[in-house]
Amino acid sequence: MSTESKDRSSERQPGWGNAALSLDAYNGGAIVVDASGTLLAANDRAAVLDALLRTGGELAAAAAEARRARSVLSRTLVIPEGTTEITVELTLIPDAERGWVVVLGRDLTVDLNLRSALVESRQRFKDLVECSSDFAWEVGPDRRFAFVSARGALGYSAEDLVGRTPDEMVIDPGAHAPLPFTTDRPLESIEMWMRRRDGSTACVVASSLPLFSETGEWRGARGVCRDATADRAREAALSKARHREQLLNYVVSTIRDELEPSDMLTTAATATARAMGASGSRIHRRASDGSMTIGASFGETNIDVDLEHLVADAQENEDVLTREQGEWNFLCTATRYHQAPNGAICLWKRRSDPQWTDDDRLLITDVATQLGIANEQIGNHERIVRLSRTDSLTGLLNRRAFYEEELPRRMMRLAREGSTAALLYVDMDNFKVVNDVHGHQRGDEAILTLRDMMLDHTRPGDTVARLGGDEFAVWLDNMPEDSVRERVHALVEAAYALRRFSGSEDRPLAISVGVAIFDPELNESMDHLLARADAAMYEVKRTGKGQYRIAPAPLAEPALGPVLTGREGVGKDDSQR
Repeated sequence: MSTESKDRSSERQPGWGNAALSLDAYNGGAIVVDASGTLLAANDRAAVLDALLRTGGELAAAAAEARRARSVLSRTLVIPEGTTEITVELTLIPDAERGWVVVLGRDLTVDLNLRSALVESRQRFKDLVECSSDFAWEVGPDRRFAFVSARGALGYSAEDLVGRTPDEMVIDPGAHAPLPFTTDRPLESIEMWMRRRDGSTACVVASSLPLFSETGEWRGARGVCRDATADRAREAALSKARHREQLLNYVVSTIRDELEPSDMLTTAATATARAMGASGSRIHRRASDGSMTIGASFGETNIDVDLEHLVADAQENEDVLTREQGEWNFLCTATRYHQAPNGAICLWKRRSDPQWTDDDRLLITDVATQLGIANEQIGNHERIVRLSRTDSLTGLLNRRAFYEEELPRRMMRLAREGSTAALLYVDMDNFKVVNDVHGHQRGDEAILTLRDMMLDHTRPGDTVARLGGDEFAVWLDNMPEDSVRERVHALVEAAYALRRFSGSEDRPLAISVGVAIFDPELNESMDHLLARADAAMYEVKRTGKGQYRIAPAPLAEPALGPVLTGREGVGKDDSQR
């Protein structure tokens, strides 16, 4: 109470000052008021009560109520002070004889603030625990759950778990030394596998602290657990995805390292089978005629199983197919380019081996996507090669393919086998007259007719090529000289039908053929063989056309072949070939 207030009280109630000394023994604010609400006395801590009394209101009303009730009353008042509030607990003691009321006040503001902070802190701690873990727990000295947070755990309610031993839920508790629920030392982030209420398993991460009595006796443990099953599943999925990506990169890189398109599929079949642990693999591709051919194989291919039906099913199905046939498990899917099937890849392993997994299905799908592109590239390459090797009008081999690829390859093979063959140079007689008189379209018809004749008089293993214009070459593979003579004679005979294309009667359309027999024992070069056949053909041109000649063997004299009776060449002039 201020000095001013004390002075005013002393003036009103002389002699009360000594009694006021008893108010100083109270450790809070204390005042005495009379029946009219006048302040009679106050201690040094009564400033707040004095202010309340001056403003009348709640304190005066409470004092009047205590006086009427003639009993001790308690009231709690909240007093605004600036931006905060002061909470005061009042105890009002009436003096019925004199009509005074002793008001004792205790400031509860600090206590209430501390209590509120404690409650808020507890709630904050509870919220953080619940956010950071799935459940909190405490195990007692009997090694049973004494407390489990309200949400329960792993499908169990808190009531279900209290009183149970954690060992009942932990899978292989002996694998943990110590077990987090009964640990005697602090543990952090320990992974355990536990059983859920529905019987499924969960990966749980636990952190715990042991509890000890003052004498050091173990009294239990408490901690928090978090269900990490979903996290581990995501990590496993990411790990598998990374593994698939590594395998796919391995397959793709091995394919791209191949310079020859034809080797790409062999490399892909090998890399895919090895990457997926397959016993064997086979890659099919769609040929230009629409048929399905084997592009490459790897591993155990003698499986005595017809894969054609499986490949056909894969072409009609967008999903990866699995089949069991005999002792084998098959995995097959179509390869596609721009959504259109252009082949298939099949893998197989024994039924005793681990089964195909979802990862295997995903990986073969990724590989099939790359193979679809590779199959398209190989098809384009083959088309380019085919165009570069064939004559556009007749579809026969062209000059470059015949001289640079076909003829050297065949001569090397016959040299290894020791077999003979024959090279025929075929040139149309008086062909220029046909174009001059009837036009080039009629000339093309004559060329196509001769092509068909040559194909009719050769075998599937022989080769017919158009060297340019009206010049052709024929290779009769593995054929003795007598048979060559018969075959050439028949061809020249058949060419008599070309006369219907002639440009004039005195210059009939026919063929002149020069023949060179290839004998690998003579070690003759390809250039020398070509020169002999060419010289024989021009000898026919010079001596009458419409016939054939067999070139003399190397270093031997030339021999004129039989002239066809009634079909001799017309004229010696070769200017109108």
